[in-house]
Amino acid sequence: MKHGFREPWSIVAWFLAPALLGLALFRLAPIAIALVGGFTGTRLTGETVWVGLRNYRRLVEDPSFWNAVEVTLLYNLIVNPLQIVISFALALLVLRPTPLVPFFRAAYMAPMTVSLSLTSILWAILLEPTMGPVNGLLRSLGLPPQPFWRSEDQALATLIGVASWKGVGYWMVFLLAGLLLVPKELHEAAMIDGAGAAACFRWVTLPLMRRPLAFVLVADTAANFLLFAPVYLITQGGPNGATALLMFEAYQAAFTYLDKGRALAISSVILLVIGVLALLELRFLRERGG
Repeated sequence: MKHGFREPWSIVAWFLAPALLGLALFRLAPIAIALVGGFTGTRLTGETVWVGLRNYRRLVEDPSFWNAVEVTLLYNLIVNPLQIVISFALALLVLRPTPLVPFFRAAYMAPMTVSLSLTSILWAILLEPTMGPVNGLLRSLGLPPQPFWRSEDQALATLIGVASWKGVGYWMVFLLAGLLLVPKELHEAAMIDGAGAAACFRWVTLPLMRRPLAFVLVADTAANFLLFAPVYLITQGGPNGATALLMFEAYQAAFTYLDKGRALAISSVILLVIGVLALLELRFLRERGG
């Protein structure tokens, strides 16, 4: 009996076609446009012209670009391991069935329900240096108020804290799912052989969590390289460039200076850095896992 499909793979292709079309239009096409657009420029008449490597040469000679690179790398060097460690710790904490586990799971996942833009506005109010509730609490405890966003020394750390508050619950879900798939029999066998809790974690849990950790690490790296809302809504890259991440630098080039070629060149650099870091992270975890 024929139904219009001669091969099983054709049925799969028809079902996958809408998703593949969306992937091509909304993911792959913008990437291709950014990669090609980095080699173009715009004349005063609005005409787009081919400029070759000029945009990239300008980036190499621009101190503000290198400041954004330095800030972005420093931000990711701190925030990615921090979020992974906290997410993993929270996943382990809510893994065991206790009466308070449903409450803790809801509390950790609550920030996921709030958009990043609203989160940014919320923390801008809470950490406002003069009238903010956090500094009010510090004053009531006899501690000096802190400048937070307005301090060149504290702004990046504050951004890391806000991004982590928003992100750790999200990544905890993936790690918790991985922990739930670890067979209990392996832990029981290890304990029968005399292994303690630390040894079970080191030799049983961690090796079996290699794939979930690799996924979360790569996805978290990509997400943090693309962070934009808190910088745009609160700091505008300040003070004195302390929070000028590459995504904000690309936004400024496109919408403040109307330099589309520069913006697309920066976007291509971000894409290249994310790709290289993702490959290095996956290779490192594969080697560590044997």
